[in-house]
Amino acid sequence: MVEQEELYQKAEQFIRACYTELHKTEEIEERLCQIKNEINNTNEYVHTFEELEHGAKMAWRNSNRCIGRLFWSSLHVFDERQLKREEDIFKALCRHIEFATNDGKIRPTITIFQPKKQGRECVRIWNHQLLRYAGYETEHGIIGDPASTPLTKILEKMGWKGKGTPFDILPLVIQVNGNTPRWFPIPNDIVLEVDITHPDIPRFEELQLKWYAVPIISDMKLEIGGIEYIAAPFNGWYMETEIGARNFSDEQRYHMLPKVAELLGLDMSKHATLWKDKALIELNIAVLHSFKQKGVSIVDHHTAATQFKHFEEQEVKCGRDVTGDWIWLIPPVSPATTHIFHKPYKNKVISPNYYYQECPYE
Repeated sequence: MVEQEELYQKAEQFIRACYTELHKTEEIEERLCQIKNEINNTNEYVHTFEELEHGAKMAWRNSNRCIGRLFWSSLHVFDERQLKREEDIFKALCRHIEFATNDGKIRPTITIFQPKKQGRECVRIWNHQLLRYAGYETEHGIIGDPASTPLTKILEKMGWKGKGTPFDILPLVIQVNGNTPRWFPIPNDIVLEVDITHPDIPRFEELQLKWYAVPIISDMKLEIGGIEYIAAPFNGWYMETEIGARNFSDEQRYHMLPKVAELLGLDMSKHATLWKDKALIELNIAVLHSFKQKGVSIVDHHTAATQFKHFEEQEVKCGRDVTGDWIWLIPPVSPATTHIFHKPYKNKVISPNYYYQECPYE
């Protein structure tokens, strides 16, 4: 069968790379024989934990849009492929949040659930991130995060009701075997949030901004050797521009630059005053200051770019080409001050990797 041959080819490519990196080349042929038999008998095969663990790390290393790949080998892998009940999956997700948060000393973590079987989705998480703020449509505009408005509407139809503040944590939505999805509220005591203040501008507190400590992406697919894990939430830690220059500043998100500029007394009469740039810098300073003051891991974009340079050097020493999506790798603040801005990258997709999926509710 063509499907079996294609799956075996993907498996073989992965196993040879994986076992070579793990210094287990003498086991390759025996393992490939096992996999071939599995595929012939069941049209699929099952990764060992060692393969799953290293494959997830390789996928991070191959993620063209990630500037934080220097730390790929430190990824902690939770194997939850045996879970089948929504309640158990929810408990595993809560454990992920607690383990990754680690009182602010963020640990790169991934939790991997059942893969696709015979093309059927076994486990699906509807949330974009495990932690995400709701977005409410009101007659006075959107309260909260506009990016979350579609899921918030669906959750409200499912019976969830938030407090209606700009920073309500959404519950987790879990779907098993294509059944009706169920939602579970995340316990407040496992969610670490950071109030945003400024080291030199006391009035910054008037904005009443805050953000959650850990970005845990939960709607992407992890592919390893032809096996698709469509529920595999993972996290690193924040780069400050993700919050300060995007979540807070994008017009289609919290759109805070005009309010920050007003607070700072900037001249917003014309673009040439560069009021947006000034407000943007102070907002990012506030984010960095607040996270560090609370003891929560975060990296500034200059340090992140330097770390990425070290990653490039390591990959060259290992004989691997560095791939990257330049548009995503350059930071949204002062990109020309980093080496990344001045360097081209091949945006070649290498497996294992993480991939975007169709939204299950839109």
